[in-house]
Order: sequence, then structure tokens, then C-alpha cells
Amino acid sequence: MSDQICVGAIAGAFGVQGEVRLKSFTADPEAIADYAPLSTEDGSASFEVQITRAIPQGFAARLTGIRSKEQADALRGTRLFAPRDRLPSLQTDEYYHADLIGVAVFDTGGVELGRVKAVLNHGASDLLEILVPGQSATILLPFTLAAVPTVDLGAGRIVADPPEGLFD
Repeated sequence: MSDQICVGAIAGAFGVQGEVRLKSFTADPEAIADYAPLSTEDGSASFEVQITRAIPQGFAARLTGIRSKEQADALRGTRLFAPRDRLPSLQTDEYYHADLIGVAVFDTGGVELGRVKAVLNHGASDLLEILVPGQSATILLPFTLAAVPTVDLGAGRIVADPPEGLFD
């Protein structure tokens, strides 16, 4: 498990005064500012965050040191990270997406189905994108208690009971 958790991403400039479009990946989207300073993945830059207003698909925000549209645009696509110890404790059966990536997925009979490539959410619920060995296409597994009864991060395994025909 990584000490750094991705809590947001910069989607580009908002206006001409150096504000950025900020996407929040936190359970309470506005709480992203509470975890600042946020750093880039490589740790080369760190920013305090001030949310200025809500906008479609995120927030307009000011980041320390960013004063122009050009500086804000240069950060487009930058993911922002916070130290794990600055984030709230998780409840039982809650997981940081970053902790699920790369975990092996087994069926209830112990046969490995693949590894988690990504955790997606298109509005209804989370989906585990499973990379199946020997296949170029991935499979989307609903991340529900019925389809994924066991997640054991300590052992590095997920037990899935996928809908019939999903992995055929």
C-alpha cells in the first residue's frame, strides 16, 4: 500500500487569473482542501488549495504559486496526492481505490481470474476493471457484496462470485 493517495486531478485552467478546474476524488468532494498541501505524484511540486466555487464536474480553485492561465493549463492532467495518514480512517468494507489496483482476483473455487487494473465509477456504483491473463480486453466486475464477497488486502487477494458468463 502506498503512503500517498490520489485525492484529485487538475483538469486545466478556469478563467485567466490562474484558477484551475479541480476534480476531487474524496468521499466529501469539498474536503480535498482539508488534506492540503497536496503534491504531484513525483513529489516535485506541492500546493495549498483554496476552493473558490463549485463548477460542473468539480471546483474552481486557487493553488499556491499558480497565477496565470498558462501556469494553470500547464498542470492539466496532474494528479494530486495526500499522505495516507492525513486522510480519514476507513470503515469496514471501505477501501482506497489505490489499494485495490494490482490485487489478484480469484473465483470462489480459488481459480485466479485476473488482477484489478482500475476502479471505475460511472454513476451507479463502482466497477473493478479486471485484466485477464492472455486477453487484451478487460472485464468489468460490479464491486458489490454479491459479486465481490471478500477483499483481503493483507493477503493481496479478492474473492469474486461474478455473474454467470462474465468470465467465459
